[in-house]
Amino acid sequence: MTTVDRKIALITGTNRLIDTVASESRLTIIVTSRTLPRVRESIDLIKAYAKTVKRSGIVDFDYLLLDFTDMVSILSGAYELQNKYDKLDYFFANSAQGVAADIDWLGAVKELCTDPVKGVTDPHYKIQKVGVKSKDDMGFVFQCNVFGPYYFIHKIKPLLSKAKGRIIWVSSIMSDSEHLSFDDIQLLKTNSPYEGSKRSIDLLHLATYETLRDESNITQYLIQPGIFTSFSASQLLNVFTYYGMLFLFYMARFLGSPWICIDGRTAANAPIYAAFLANPNFEKQDVKFGSACTNDGQEYIKHQEVDPTGADDLLKYLDDLKNEWDEKLKDQITNSRKP
Repeated sequence: MTTVDRKIALITGTNRLIDTVASESRLTIIVTSRTLPRVRESIDLIKAYAKTVKRSGIVDFDYLLLDFTDMVSILSGAYELQNKYDKLDYFFANSAQGVAADIDWLGAVKELCTDPVKGVTDPHYKIQKVGVKSKDDMGFVFQCNVFGPYYFIHKIKPLLSKAKGRIIWVSSIMSDSEHLSFDDIQLLKTNSPYEGSKRSIDLLHLATYETLRDESNITQYLIQPGIFTSFSASQLLNVFTYYGMLFLFYMARFLGSPWICIDGRTAANAPIYAAFLANPNFEKQDVKFGSACTNDGQEYIKHQEVDPTGADDLLKYLDDLKNEWDEKLKDQITNSRKP
């Protein structure tokens, strides 16, 4: 009897794995969300897409109710995963929680008229809430996008190590160092907490990939998906401003920005490349892989250098916080599947 290779992927978001995993392999996709209705919605969408892909191997689904702004939920999710699976091949850390409040339309017009390419690829006219905390009394965006996934990886590391697995951290093109102050690591004082969280992810990757590789046999990559249409961005727009956004996207790409992917499938090129095609024996891991396009829409992968300043300081802060929460949660385990 032939043994079928099985690949198990945990995704905190959506991804294009079905296209890429060897067609004869069994692929198990573990979908995460805070609520069961959202899990079902995500699985139904992926199932519908799976029917359009020709592959001989089985594609099956599981779910994990996981809230990165709730430390008990994180611990419970890790516990459940360890009890159900003996390995994990891929973990896509794709948390992209923001606290957008509105758009500064006057500022948007000024930026887009002054430098349309920069105004589209690195906008500063999104108004974000300041000082939002989670119920665990941490910075809401910091916990969801940075510390929560980091703590989760800390708990599921044996599963990834056994599979010689890969961690894919999803950063952003807007993760400039100006967005993170080491006097405000939890991003409670800044007016750009989302961008600050992505800068933290850049530094966290640089501070940990070598240790994961050398001590746990885990390969870790950092990616950014470029600029594309997303539900979170569309929430602040009406039908006219949405199509105006699309026009600006195409214009910026025509004018030379390599980062305007527009479509989510194109944006998925970088995480797919990092998970399945990047070879750690030949390619650098201290860079960011980006989903890119030529001005006529030809897709490719573009590398970006990452400024490492502050990486060790950030890791120390996160490790101290991790130890603090290990102590707080040592007696707390719950079943995330209870209705």
